[in-house]
Amino acid sequence: MNSNFTIAVHSLVYLAYLPGHMASSEAIAHNVATNPARIRKVMSILRNSGFLKTKEGIRGGYMLGEDPEKITLGDVYEAIARGELQPNWQTGDPEQGCPVSSNTQSVMDYIFKEAEDTYASFLYQFTVASVLQKIKAGV
Repeated sequence: MNSNFTIAVHSLVYLAYLPGHMASSEAIAHNVATNPARIRKVMSILRNSGFLKTKEGIRGGYMLGEDPEKITLGDVYEAIARGELQPNWQTGDPEQGCPVSSNTQSVMDYIFKEAEDTYASFLYQFTVASVLQKIKAGV
């Protein structure tokens, strides 16, 4: 999995920390410690998923589009990273006639899908607001 999920969560928590305020991609990038272009890419996905409101122009930027108590990390994961747990590389060769070579990939597909479903279910326990609370508490 790439780091876009962590960048998305960090960005949303940062915006929850600044309720009612807009933050530019440059300000968010500085807080996340990445570049503004990467932030804009992630924020575009979050905006399209309804988590953000945007305003263009000099005083433009991003702000939460939903209550941080209602945005779960499971929702963010589904929008940003669903399907990235499984590697792109495929193992085996069904043409070989060997049951291991022919069937390992389908078993691995099943394992990765179950793992991802379990991980997503776990993430639904947390909201952007609960992550911010943990950060403020130093947990």
